[in-house]
Amino acid sequence: MTARTTYLLLALTLLLSACEKYSGQTPTLDLLSILGGDETDGFERAVDIRQFQFPADHAAHPGFRNEWWYFTGNLASDDGRHFGYQVTFFRTSLSPQAHSEAPRSSWIAQDIWMAHAALTDIKDKRHQAVQRFSRTGPALAGAAVDPLNIWLDDWQVISKPGINKGNEFPWEVTINTDNFSLQLDLTPLKSPVLQGDRGLSQKSPTRGNASYYYSYSRLLTTGLVRTENIDHTVTGTSWFDREWSTSALDTGQTGWDWFSLQFDSGEDLMYYQLRDLQGNADDNSQGSWIDKTGGKTLIKQQDMQLTVLKEWHNDDGQAYPIHWQMDYGNQSWIIEAAVENQFMDLAVPYWEGAVEIYDPTSMNLLGRGYLEMTRVIPI
Repeated sequence: MTARTTYLLLALTLLLSACEKYSGQTPTLDLLSILGGDETDGFERAVDIRQFQFPADHAAHPGFRNEWWYFTGNLASDDGRHFGYQVTFFRTSLSPQAHSEAPRSSWIAQDIWMAHAALTDIKDKRHQAVQRFSRTGPALAGAAVDPLNIWLDDWQVISKPGINKGNEFPWEVTINTDNFSLQLDLTPLKSPVLQGDRGLSQKSPTRGNASYYYSYSRLLTTGLVRTENIDHTVTGTSWFDREWSTSALDTGQTGWDWFSLQFDSGEDLMYYQLRDLQGNADDNSQGSWIDKTGGKTLIKQQDMQLTVLKEWHNDDGQAYPIHWQMDYGNQSWIIEAAVENQFMDLAVPYWEGAVEIYDPTSMNLLGRGYLEMTRVIPI
């Protein structure tokens, strides 16, 4: 399937959803077509080291084909319950010409937006996921600064009104669905980390198959989680990933396993394992060790060993490892899904959910994090 076909399928899904709340069965989209290297002419590419600008880079980068704003976190309530959450906004440009001149009408679709929200109730072992679609205009979805506003309908991330101005923290995440809602304040405890080589994250040997990528690896999080008509006052930590690109995956790559881990010691780890056609680790897999003060050490593929200990299978028989041993340098951890079934059965199907970090000898809990696993599923 070509990227253009994928965009048409996205547009069809958008029409079916009529820009309203949407969940349930949708056409399965081909991840390789969305993130692959076909039909890139006219778009900007992630090729050279660039100077990142904050807060400007929190806004959209319309010259690139794809980008996303990714929030995940682990929260605990006053009564000892634990929740994992995910909130993601995706933008895909319909064509390189879409932003070359001002549209004749605000209703002309330049971009397709998709947003995902998920909540995992660890005590009840229940995972819920919802998606929405929209075009950009008129003011239906977007990402801007001065003041900060990332939104699709009433799902939004804004600079908290009444406390600060412009783009300053705390940021307020607001998600309302039929089954759960989130109202969270996020304040970074460390400066943003530029992933890869000074923010240029190479995904394959092909020039331009890369993204610009930065993270806030530890955000103090407070607020409310509402589920089953009960409000839970929560505190915890979140992770914010920000990427934009035109192409990333090569034809020989079939997805990735992405870890964002927050240790009780105050250290953090991000690692993505790209997978080849045989399911083995691609040489372009990489990550970062982030110390207590925010200092970064690049993790290369040869520095990391991931061993699968247990798999979970979805209804189609696709395997997703949910129990790992991770060996990095002289350190080893067990990474275990807090709930086995945290499958995102959405337009782009993937597994994403809360994980727990254990010492492999004592099995003492050392921290928490998030794991995302994607697999290319041809249509």
